[in-house]
Amino acid sequence: SFLPLLCALSFRSRLTSLLLLFLFCTISVFISAYFLYGVKQELEPSGGGVSGSEGASADSEDPRVTPSRLLPLRPGADPTGARTDPVVLVFVESQYSQLGQEIVAILESGRFRFRAEISPGKGDMPTLTDKEQGRFTLVVYENILKYVNLDVWNRELLDKYCVEYGVGIIGFFKANENSLLSAQLKGFPLFLHSNLGLKDCTVNPKSPLLFITRSGQPLPGPLPGDDWTVFQSNHSTYEPVLLAKTQSADSMASIGQNAALLPSVVQDLGLHDGIQRVLFGNNLAFWLHKLVFVDAVAFLTGKRLSLSLDRYFLVDIDDIFVGKEGTRMKVPDVKALLETQMELRTHVPNFTFNLGFSGKYYHAGSDEEDLGDDLLLSFGKEFWWFPHMWSHMQPHLFHNQSVLAERMLLNKKFAMEHGIPTNMGYAVAPHHSGVYPVHMQLYDSWKKVWGIKVTSTEEYPHLKPARFRRGFIHSGISVLPRQTCGLFTHTIFYKDYPGSPNELDKLINGGELFQTVLLNPISIFMTHLSNYGNDRLGLYTFKSLVTFVKTWTNLKMQSLPPIQLAQKYFSLFPSERDPLWQDPCEDKRHKVIWSKEKTCDRFPKLLVIGPQKTGTTALYLFLGMHPDLTSNYPSKETFEEIQFFNGHNYHRGIDWYMEYFPLPSNTSSDYYFEKSANYFDSQVAAQRAASLLPKAKIITILINPADRAYSWYQHQRAHDDPVALKYSFHEVITVGPDAPIKLRVLQNRCLVPGWYAVHMERWLNYYHSSQLLVLDGQMLKAEPASIMDKIQKFLGLANVINYHKILAFDPKKGFWCQLLEGGKTKCLGKSKGRKYPDMGPESQAFLREYYRDHNIELSKLLYRMGQPLPSWLREELVHSR
Repeated sequence: SFLPLLCALSFRSRLTSLLLLFLFCTISVFISAYFLYGVKQELEPSGGGVSGSEGASADSEDPRVTPSRLLPLRPGADPTGARTDPVVLVFVESQYSQLGQEIVAILESGRFRFRAEISPGKGDMPTLTDKEQGRFTLVVYENILKYVNLDVWNRELLDKYCVEYGVGIIGFFKANENSLLSAQLKGFPLFLHSNLGLKDCTVNPKSPLLFITRSGQPLPGPLPGDDWTVFQSNHSTYEPVLLAKTQSADSMASIGQNAALLPSVVQDLGLHDGIQRVLFGNNLAFWLHKLVFVDAVAFLTGKRLSLSLDRYFLVDIDDIFVGKEGTRMKVPDVKALLETQMELRTHVPNFTFNLGFSGKYYHAGSDEEDLGDDLLLSFGKEFWWFPHMWSHMQPHLFHNQSVLAERMLLNKKFAMEHGIPTNMGYAVAPHHSGVYPVHMQLYDSWKKVWGIKVTSTEEYPHLKPARFRRGFIHSGISVLPRQTCGLFTHTIFYKDYPGSPNELDKLINGGELFQTVLLNPISIFMTHLSNYGNDRLGLYTFKSLVTFVKTWTNLKMQSLPPIQLAQKYFSLFPSERDPLWQDPCEDKRHKVIWSKEKTCDRFPKLLVIGPQKTGTTALYLFLGMHPDLTSNYPSKETFEEIQFFNGHNYHRGIDWYMEYFPLPSNTSSDYYFEKSANYFDSQVAAQRAASLLPKAKIITILINPADRAYSWYQHQRAHDDPVALKYSFHEVITVGPDAPIKLRVLQNRCLVPGWYAVHMERWLNYYHSSQLLVLDGQMLKAEPASIMDKIQKFLGLANVINYHKILAFDPKKGFWCQLLEGGKTKCLGKSKGRKYPDMGPESQAFLREYYRDHNIELSKLLYRMGQPLPSWLREELVHSR
């Protein structure tokens, strides 16, 4: 009787459970339907959520219909950002996606470090931490759905990282024809209404993230496209940033929204899950989105990745007195120039047009234009002035510095006769000739004749993309980046502007010209004399630009004279002081403005980079024995080594470097090389070399790093280094951080070059592994002919030499030498092949342990490169087990 009773109770229990489960599912379906599809149900904001204000009419013009709560922001776990590297992690849809490229372009323009990754579907998330340090201070998703739909493991990993390190997320939602018209963002109390046409955008004046962006009057008219998404929520975590109206009443009805303004960009204050976010309802094609994106980056990184509000800009007017009749300024144009300058000064303190003149063409226009020349000179002290060339000639065409200086003196004489100030210390070369690539005759003549301290160019490092233009200092002259503004010598009439006048207005009103000011703390704009006559497009452009900037931003615009501007620039960007020389023949524009007397064929195709005390001088001798290989001329200071890429010689420029190589007799077979053994462990040599010699082959020789350290110590003793003479080798390599500075310097020179993997990784950051050959130093010493066979194959030399026939071992010297006629040998000097006492066992043991991990990393690196392990390394790895 007990068993039937138990069965009955069990059946009733299961039935009850099933009924409860059915009831729960039914209720869940109704609730989901209510929120997902109940678009006719009004989703009223709670305390002013991101949806519009209740009861506002669709035609309301008042942006205050969406009252904002300035709620206290949830502080991140690390408000200072000290626990994260200032790097942005950008998840893009593909390498070529338009929005992804625009995101990256803005980060590059702001000089913000970033890492771009293809958005993982179910793949692994990039490593987010390094020990206790966060690797990223901000995460940006080109497609926010890729974040929302992450697998559970990666989503939890990323969210945990963001909460723990106070890292925010920026995401974009770009609707398409397959997007649901209304849907809830999975896992968030936020609804998306998509594929809408919007108009009359306005900035929420109480948005906490506004910094550069200024709130004010609405932007009237339709927004570009009909694929906009607006956001809706009752949760207090969401704050509107940009709002707009729908273009049709039907759209409002379908959303079920009474609000006049709907949020197209929202800020998540982090009250929902502890992570602050900014979500965009479209891409960056809308200029105001670019502006807000810059502010979002600044806000979510605690201003770590932020530009200041200060903007300095200078307007150069090139070709004063140059220009054919009909394109020059007349008296009314000159008066308008001065009046506009005074008007702009009310918004831009110290604004002054900077006039570049070529005196030879004074009074070369019509009678009316000649009167304009005279009036301009009568106002001479009202403007800033700088010299062009006397006859607008390109300086790189002058190979004789004296002749170039004489032409400059003609322009200076003209200036002094006509009351033009000559003390601005600034000059610009016609067509940027001679500035970059550097023509030293120009720099020397500028300094001699004019005392020039500052110039500008659009050519460094390249004309395009413009966001990569940089400054540098060479031969005492600061070179600043110059920007174009959409005006050229032929843009004279508004109605004839290329594409249509609307193209110029778009350029100014949120387009490329506005973005140049937005993303560059300092801008020098190039214009021409012809832009200030006729329709005076130059005046129209900069008056309109200043008005637009003042309307939509909080930027503080001002002008500075060129010398002060250069000081400001390099105080902001001190790392740009040192130039990074490029190969002029890799850029067609650079070849045009480079002297015809110079040739890139004088550059070496092979670098032997060291490290020191590994046999590089012997290899230098062997390479020079090949009829097709030509070394550099010797240096009076550093003998066979030029030491160009790693030290002060680099600042002498590429003309100086090329002088160390002969003019090629046969460009197809001549193969120049240079050896500088201190390139290997230099912090800067790899990048500099790759910039100038991107196709070069690289050879490095590796011996046991312990032997190399000992050899360097003995080398210093042989050269009477007082520190090496005072301390034993063991004392040098084991000394602590509190030792005298000179002792620690010697220790570093002994030990640090032996971090082979570290230094090779640096070279591999700039050169492909196929361009780098690693030689076994022991094999070079024992079997140099076999090594030379390997090198000839690596270099691809057509003329292969049998080194077994031209090398001979010299028993007195103890190493291999060049075999001459008659059986004689030519060997390296007395300083090579010295005999040293054996290294002590304590030092051997110390160095074996010191280099253990370095050698293991080297073996891994060589394996990845597909190169064999040197014999000494195999021996060391056996001892490491």
